[in-house]
Order: sequence, then structure tokens, then C-alpha cells
Amino acid sequence: MFARLFKPKTTVRAHCDLPCGVYDPAQARIEAESVKAICEKYQQNEDPVFRTRALIIKEERANLVKHHLWVLWTDYFKAPHFEKYPQLHQLFNEATKLAGAAGAKGSVDPAVAEELLAKIDEIAKIFWETKQAA
Repeated sequence: MFARLFKPKTTVRAHCDLPCGVYDPAQARIEAESVKAICEKYQQNEDPVFRTRALIIKEERANLVKHHLWVLWTDYFKAPHFEKYPQLHQLFNEATKLAGAAGAKGSVDPAVAEELLAKIDEIAKIFWETKQAA
């Protein structure tokens, strides 16, 4: 009796856990731009205190890149997206590795940050294609 009493009257399905407008690859891109700018400033400055601060901030920004990418990967993109864009898992894997210790987080080379930005741009292109289809 209680099961029938509390059984939902309506079943609702949604593409994502929140309105899709909360997701945007621009968040990851902004942080990746910061990583690149910090790498460039690091290369131009010999002051050890400045360089230490730059490394700390760069690593924080790189972690934020990974966070924003993971949110897109795990919360926004769903099975139909991965079916339509089979390269998407690989793109996210490569992008998060480029943001991590083996990439921008562990490097001060602006070229590594540029590679990260290119991967984010590839993800963003697919993201916006999915938004047009929705």
C-alpha cells in the first residue's frame, strides 16, 4: 500500500542533471589560456621568487582545466554523443593528460599549453555541434 501511495505519478527524463546552459568548454579554455600566459611570463623572468609563484599558480590553473574537462566529459556528454563522435573519449583523455603532470602542469613550455588549447578547441567544436542538434 505504501509503495503505491509514494509511487511517482510522472516519470521525467532529462539530457543532463542541470539545464545544459551550465556547461561550456570556455571555462577550460580560459584556464588553459592562463596556463599558457604563465608559461610565457615564466620564460621571460629570471627572478626565483616570481618563478616559484608562477609555478604554483600554473599548477592551480592546470588543475582547473582538468576539472572543467572532467565535468564536460562525465556530466554533459552522454552515450549518444560518444556514438556519434567516437573520437571524443580519446580527445578528453589526451586533453586531460596535456593539462596534467605529463603536460602543462609539469611543463613551462608554452608550446605544451598551446597543444592543450588545440585539444580543448576540438572538444569545443563537438560540444557546439551537439548544442545545435539539441
